[in-house]
Amino acid sequence: MAGRSRPENRPANRQIHFTGGQLMGAALLKPRRVEVDDPAATVLDLQARIRAMQGADLGENRLPTLPAIAELLPEGALIGGSAYQVRGSMTLLQAMLAGVSLAGGWCAVLGMPDFGAEAAAALGVDLERLILVPHPGERWWPALSTLVETVGAVAVRPLSAPTAGDLARLQGKLRTHETLLLVDGDWPASRATLSVRRRRADGLGRGWGLLGAREMEVETTARGRSRVRGLHLADGELVSAPKVQLARPVAL
Repeated sequence: MAGRSRPENRPANRQIHFTGGQLMGAALLKPRRVEVDDPAATVLDLQARIRAMQGADLGENRLPTLPAIAELLPEGALIGGSAYQVRGSMTLLQAMLAGVSLAGGWCAVLGMPDFGAEAAAALGVDLERLILVPHPGERWWPALSTLVETVGAVAVRPLSAPTAGDLARLQGKLRTHETLLLVDGDWPASRATLSVRRRRADGLGRGWGLLGAREMEVETTARGRSRVRGLHLADGELVSAPKVQLARPVAL
C-alpha cells in the first residue's frame, strides 16, 4: 500500500484470502485439541487421504468408483493400470466393476461361471457393455491378455499361476491401457487385497424367505497396512455401514 512501509517479517499466524477481487488478511484460528475415539483408525484415514492426493499429483488414473467402495481403498478410488485381489464375495467384486460400467466403460468377466448378471445389473453394471467368458479353458491367459487391451475393467478367476514373464508382460499392458484388473483369487502383483471377514443377511428363515438387506465387513490390506469397513446392501444400493453384527453365515 502506498505511503506505508511493508514489514520485513510477516507474522506467522496470518494468511491471505482472495475474495471478490480483493486481498484480505485473516488470522489463523488457534488449533483446538480434538479427542478421537480410535486414534489408529484416524491415522489410517489421514494416510489414505495423503496417498490419494499424492496419487493425483503423480498422474495416476483414478477410475470412477462407487462411494462405498472408494471408502475401502487407500487412495480413495480404484486406480487404472492396477490389479486388486477380491476375496470372499461376488457382490463386492461386482460393486467394484459397477463404477467403471456406470461411467460408460466396457467390462469383462473371465472364468467365472457363477457370476450373477442380474445381481451385477442391480448394482449398476450395464449388461450391454459386459463381456462374459465363463469357460475359457486352457486359453484363459491369452484371453485375459486380449481383454486387458480391449476393455476398461476385467474380472478374472485364474485357472493357474502365471509365470514371472507372463505376469510382467501383463502388468505392462495394464499400465499402458490403464485397465482395472479384479482377481478372484491369489495374484502376486496386486495393489490391494479386499477380503470379506464377516457377513450377515436379513429375510431368511429356516430354509425359506427372501434374501433382504445384507451387510459385510471388509478388510483392505495394502502396503503392509490394513483397514476394516462395513458395507450395507439393500434394494440394489450399496452404502457404508459402521460395523457388522455377526449372525448366521450366509453366502453372498
